[in-house]
Amino acid sequence: MKKVLGISILLVVVCLISWIIQPKFVTAYNLENIIHWTSLYAIIGIGAAFVIITGGIDLSIGSVVGMTGCLLALILKETQVPVALAVVAVLLLSVLIGLIHGMLIAWMRLPSFIVTLCGMLIYRSLTRWITDDQALGFSSDHTFLNAMAKGKVVVPMMGGFALPIPCLILIVLALIAGFFLNYTVYGRYLFALGSNEDAAKYSGIRTDRMTILAYVLCGLMSGIGGVLFAFYYNSMQPSAQGNSYELYAIAAAVLGGCSLRGGEGSILGVIVGTAVLRVLYNAINVLGIKTQLEFAIIGFVILAGVLVDELVRRYAARRRAMGGTTI
Repeated sequence: MKKVLGISILLVVVCLISWIIQPKFVTAYNLENIIHWTSLYAIIGIGAAFVIITGGIDLSIGSVVGMTGCLLALILKETQVPVALAVVAVLLLSVLIGLIHGMLIAWMRLPSFIVTLCGMLIYRSLTRWITDDQALGFSSDHTFLNAMAKGKVVVPMMGGFALPIPCLILIVLALIAGFFLNYTVYGRYLFALGSNEDAAKYSGIRTDRMTILAYVLCGLMSGIGGVLFAFYYNSMQPSAQGNSYELYAIAAAVLGGCSLRGGEGSILGVIVGTAVLRVLYNAINVLGIKTQLEFAIIGFVILAGVLVDELVRRYAARRRAMGGTTI
């Protein structure tokens, strides 16, 4: 909780500085834009958090987002399949991808970095091959899903401010994910797996099943994000859609308090971490700074998160050592 408080203070400071430098930062349109993009990226960030909590990593998130979005567009364009069925199909595909990752890591004992790196390359290449690397557009007839991705709900007494519907979707998913992690036995098992896999295994936890579960959940969240991104853009480019999204997801999770060593993390922290990244990106645009610095900022954020995590770990280790010293 201390990490969440710290990153929340950072978010407030960044917002205040951006507001002071550029008053347009707090206009209803700009705030709606920040909330909308924060919601979309936080959804895939939650998926990354499940994996990171277990001590793993998933580098294929962006490619899964791109594949699900592009295949959804292809299905709706080339077939008469109902929209709901097409969405279910691509979500099942994303779950299958997560299942394959989890089995390779848990049963074959392959490093998560290698498995998901290969997945990142394979899914991107397959998507480009299946779609013939052609841009795919969505019909405006899909009003429900268009509303889910782009719609807004006007908030009374807030001067015309409207809350993007993806934010409501994020709230529902975050509540479910938070309840799962903190109030179910399987959530506690995920934390135990990340803290010490051997100890978790000796205590009777089926660590292989927990690893698979984490990657399945990550795949599902990536698929949900892919569907929402697809209907927001209304046009999918197989070679570009989802590129580097895994960086946002991992950075948001790390910034929000998920330790890359595993065993730590919170859903609220992931959301706040995502908000910090999007506010920084928005500030770059509002303040007229070149957007080429976007990935430099993400890189610094990840590096800072890892450094802080390491320093905190060393400090805690020293405190424990001093506490155990007797004279």
